[in-house]
Amino acid sequence: MVAIPDKAKQFLFAMVKVLIVAAAFYFIYDRLSHTRLDWKQVQHLLENPKATYLLIGVVILAVLNRFFEILKWRNLVMSIRDISLFEATRQVMASLTAGIFTPNGVGEYAGKALFYEKSLAKKIVFLNLICNGAQMMHTLIFGVFGLLYFNTKHAIIDSQVILFLFIGCCVGFVALLFMKRFSIKGYSIEKLLHKINTLPRNIHLKNMGLAFFRYVFFSHQQYLLLVCFGVKLPYLMVLSTIAISYLLASSLPSFQFFDFAVKGSVAVFFFGQLGVNEWIVIFVTTAIWFLNVVVPVGIGSYFVLRFKPLP
Repeated sequence: MVAIPDKAKQFLFAMVKVLIVAAAFYFIYDRLSHTRLDWKQVQHLLENPKATYLLIGVVILAVLNRFFEILKWRNLVMSIRDISLFEATRQVMASLTAGIFTPNGVGEYAGKALFYEKSLAKKIVFLNLICNGAQMMHTLIFGVFGLLYFNTKHAIIDSQVILFLFIGCCVGFVALLFMKRFSIKGYSIEKLLHKINTLPRNIHLKNMGLAFFRYVFFSHQQYLLLVCFGVKLPYLMVLSTIAISYLLASSLPSFQFFDFAVKGSVAVFFFGQLGVNEWIVIFVTTAIWFLNVVVPVGIGSYFVLRFKPLP
């Protein structure tokens, strides 16, 4: 095997970092340049003093959303070592940048693992799975209840289909209980549950609590933006529609830089049932994507370029 000189390794690593950042910004530019919006309506909106206060609220919620994600990650990592809030911020932002152009953000798992010794790689990936799993659990719970509530007002799914899905979920759950010892390449549900239980209970509770607040912050960003554009619908109906859109979009395999397009297309369908103008929904999903992905990626790019691999 041919040994690669240290200087060559450093050069290649620097090139990889630059390519990651360049690719991230290219995909962001590409998405924004292909988004059709009524900018005259947006300009008219910004001239309204009431809307200005609502937009400030949206920005604050976006900051809190990302900050609570950082707190979630720090809470989980503290189970293996102490890290500062700044270090947790560095890891979350850099891994988000690395994961923006990978399927379903899988690059985020590898990105965080690079900040630790190779011996801890599996633990870090596992902790990231717990971190994202808690968020997905809230997305699933609120999404299902949102769909049921939406369906009572606008019957888009037949009651027999709902009953069939419920029975299917029950059968699937029972099957998992019987198959929990069934293993594939040494991995089984029983071992996964045992590994999850090795984390202290207070860490799990804090993780779930922070995930809940993140969900509240994220969903209310969309709610406030819709109010900005004069959407006058019942509070619960708007939140249930947001929950459905988020659940279905999160269930579809996609690259993170296409995330707002996927969420937008789903949201256009459901909000269309409520009579909301298509361009309003597109603008709202684009703005949410910009605040929660583009801005953090910009910050994360700095940390990616400054990143130095462990010896």
